[in-house]
Amino acid sequence: MIDKKADSFVQSLCMGRIEEEILFPYPTMKASERETVAQVTASIDQVLGGHAKDFRAWDVKGEQPPEFIEELRSFGLFGLIVPEAHGGLGFGSAAYSRVLQQVAMHDGSVALTIGAHSSIGMRGLLLFGTEAQRARWLPRLATGELIAAFCLTEPGAGSDAASIRTNARREADHWILNGEKLWITNGGIAGFYTVFAKTPSGNGDGKAHMTAFIVPRDLPGISTGPHEDKMGIRASNTTTVHFEDVKLTDEHVLGEVGQGFKAAMKILNAGRSGLGGGCVGGMRKLISLATRQAKERRQFGRPIAEFGLVKQKLGEMVVDAYATESVVGVVAGLSDQGYEDYAVEAAISKVFASEALWRSADEALQVAGGNGYMREFPYERVLRDVRINRIFEGTNEILRLFIALTALNRVGTQLKELADGLKGAMNDPIKGFGVLSDYAMKHASIRTGLVGEKRSFSKLHPALAEVGDHYEGLVREVAWVADRELRRHGKEIVGKQLVSKRIADVLIDLFVTACVFSRVTAALEKEGEKGAVHELEIARVFSRAARSRIRGNLHRVDSNDDELVTALADDALEREAYGWDLLTA
Repeated sequence: MIDKKADSFVQSLCMGRIEEEILFPYPTMKASERETVAQVTASIDQVLGGHAKDFRAWDVKGEQPPEFIEELRSFGLFGLIVPEAHGGLGFGSAAYSRVLQQVAMHDGSVALTIGAHSSIGMRGLLLFGTEAQRARWLPRLATGELIAAFCLTEPGAGSDAASIRTNARREADHWILNGEKLWITNGGIAGFYTVFAKTPSGNGDGKAHMTAFIVPRDLPGISTGPHEDKMGIRASNTTTVHFEDVKLTDEHVLGEVGQGFKAAMKILNAGRSGLGGGCVGGMRKLISLATRQAKERRQFGRPIAEFGLVKQKLGEMVVDAYATESVVGVVAGLSDQGYEDYAVEAAISKVFASEALWRSADEALQVAGGNGYMREFPYERVLRDVRINRIFEGTNEILRLFIALTALNRVGTQLKELADGLKGAMNDPIKGFGVLSDYAMKHASIRTGLVGEKRSFSKLHPALAEVGDHYEGLVREVAWVADRELRRHGKEIVGKQLVSKRIADVLIDLFVTACVFSRVTAALEKEGEKGAVHELEIARVFSRAARSRIRGNLHRVDSNDDELVTALADDALEREAYGWDLLTA
C-alpha cells in the first residue's frame, strides 16, 4: 500500500526498492479536462500564430508591448490554475503543463510571462493563502488585472536563499518591509508580489527566520528598476524590485510566520511541471523546424535528411522529447493525485527537461548549418531563450546536490535506526539480533535480488522484459553504492559534491527510464506492439543509453580523476588565469 504522504519513488531506489505502484499506470488527464485543454491549445495557436514576426521584433526590442499583454488577459491565460469559483479555469498540474507546452511552441518569452505568474508568482496564495486572502486576490489574478511575480532572489543570494537580506520588522500591529529583489520576472508589470523576507524568530533567541508576504504593487514604498538587457527571453519583463519602509499588516502574511523557506521550496517544487511543459513545447517546435530544414536543405545533390549523421541527431531529439514529456507527465500526475513527497522527482524533471531542451536547440541549429546562426531564422533566438532554464528556479548544480542528498538521507535514516537498535543489543540480545538479521536480509536482497526486498517490475509490459531486468540490476547496484558511500563518509557526504553529482545523475537516469517504461507500457497495452512500435523503440534506445551512463557514473564513484581536476582548478584560481602559453615554451 503506497503512502502518498511519505513514499518517494526515487528515494526508494536508494533502498533497493522499485515502488512501481507510484508510476503505474501512467497518469492521464480526465476526459472532461482533456477536452477543455484541447480547445484552449487550439485557441492558443490561433491567437499566438499571428504574432510570429512580432516575437522576433519584440526580442530585438527587449519588451512585449502593453497591447499584447492585454491580449493575454482577454484570452484568459492568467487564470489557468485559479479555481473556477474565483473566475479561473481550475486546471490541475497536467492540464496546466500541457497548455504551457503549447504556448512555448510559439515563443519562450510569452511562456515565461504566463508561467512566472501561475507557476510561482501566485502559487503560494493557492498553497498557503487563507480563504479571505484567496477571495480578495484570486479573482483579479484570474483576469490578469493583477499579474503576479515571485520575489526571492537577491544580489549575492542566488541559490543560497537562506542568506537573503530583505527584512520585515515588527512595529506595533504592522510589519515594515525593506530590501531589494533581483532578476524578478514580471517585476515591472506585476501588481501582486510574493515576497520573502527575514523576520525575528519571536522566541527571543535573536535568530532570524524567513516569512512570505503578499505585497500589492499599490502600497507606498515599492519601486522597480529598468528592464534588464538579457541574453535570451528578452521580451519577458525582468527587473529589480525595491521595498522601502513598506507597511504591511498580518493580512499580508502568507502562511505561517517563520515558515517562508519551506513555503518557497514548496512553491518552486509545485511549479516545476509548468517549466517542464515549456521545455517539451520548445522541443516539439525544434523537431518540427529541424525535420523541415533537413528535407529542404540539399548537399551533394540530395537532402541532408538522407544522411546518417543528420538522422542520428533527429532521432535523438525525438527520444529526448519523448523522455522529457514522460517524466513531466509523471510529476504532474503525482501532484494531481495528491502525493506530498515528490520534491526529488520534480527536481529531476527540471534538470532533465532543461538539459534535453538545450541539447535539442543546439542540434537543431547544427542541422540548419549557417542559417541557424542568422537572426533571420528562429534557431539562434531559441538557443538564447532556452539557456536560462538550467539556471533559474534552482540551478541544475544545486538541484543535483538536492536530489542526491535527499535520497541518501533516507538510507542514512535506516543506518541510524540500525545503530540505535544495536545500542540496546547487550540489554536485549534477541532484539539486537533481530535488527541485524533484518539488515542482513535487506543487503542479501540488494546484492543478489533473490530474497526479501521488493525488486521487480511486475507491471511492466512483457515486451520490455529484457530492459526491465537490466533496470532491476542497476537499482541493486545504486542501493549498494549509496549504502557504502554513507558508511564511508558519514555526515561528510554533504561536502562530497562530485560523489553526490554522480549519484544524482544515476538517479535522474533511473527515474526518467522508469517514467518512459510506464508510458510505453500504457501505449503497448492500448495499441499492441505493432501500434506502439516506435514507442517501444524509444524505450529500448533510451534505457540502453541510460544504462551505459549509469554504469559509467557508478564506476567513477571510485575510479576517477577528481583530485587531479580539483588541483588544476586550484592552480587556475591562484593564478586567476590559464597557466600556459606557446610563446614561452
